[in-house]
Amino acid sequence: MPVKRRRAPTNPIESANRKTDEDFIRDHLQQPSTDWTSWTHPATKKAYTLALKSPAKMSVDEMQACFDMVEYTSGADYRASSWGWKPAAKIKEMRSPELRYVLVKEGGSERLCGFTSLMPTFEEGEAVVYCYEIHLLEELRGTGMGRKLMDYLVAVAESIPIVEKVMLTCFVANKAARGFYEKLGFERDATSPAERTLRFGKVFVPDYVIMSRKIQRREGGQVDSKDGGGEVEAEVDGVKKSKRNDS
Repeated sequence: MPVKRRRAPTNPIESANRKTDEDFIRDHLQQPSTDWTSWTHPATKKAYTLALKSPAKMSVDEMQACFDMVEYTSGADYRASSWGWKPAAKIKEMRSPELRYVLVKEGGSERLCGFTSLMPTFEEGEAVVYCYEIHLLEELRGTGMGRKLMDYLVAVAESIPIVEKVMLTCFVANKAARGFYEKLGFERDATSPAERTLRFGKVFVPDYVIMSRKIQRREGGQVDSKDGGGEVEAEVDGVKKSKRNDS
């Protein structure tokens, strides 16, 4: 009986999503001659470690810690929104096999202090890297860690030839997070829902905004990503991705 061979990837997005975590780090994240897995708090000098993992490689405790952090930092925003807080649906989304997590832990321990999750994917037919989540505990806010994690998303986007931008979704109520993204060069995306008048004159006001940052490619395939510049002091939480119909 002939052995079926695995179908070769048909595009760079599919190719990136099929890679092992080790290959993904090598091809899309690791900068030459740099150790991206360690970081020192600029004020306390405490050491932290970073690691990239797909959901299948995360321990039960790691996934639970990420889920708990989402609820801790953004649960109130979810509950106040039209989406509501739906734990079962959220954990299912967080276990999506094509996600990649960058976990930030206190050095020498398993205590999770922050994380981001990302996915190379297609939105409205356009190749993007989508930021599903980025959350930090208070001890890491205003330290440059939020920017560092977002820089990794941009690096992944720059490394995949057909990707044109990084995208994310932010609660409108989370003004601090939105200001943080704007300082990094993110703008309201054309796909973001707009206010509109419904039947009987009722006005629909979205409680989230879709934001994006374009990757500018110069001749020869080099990238020149839009950079907000400067240090950013802001809370980072309340980011998510969701397919919605607001009609």
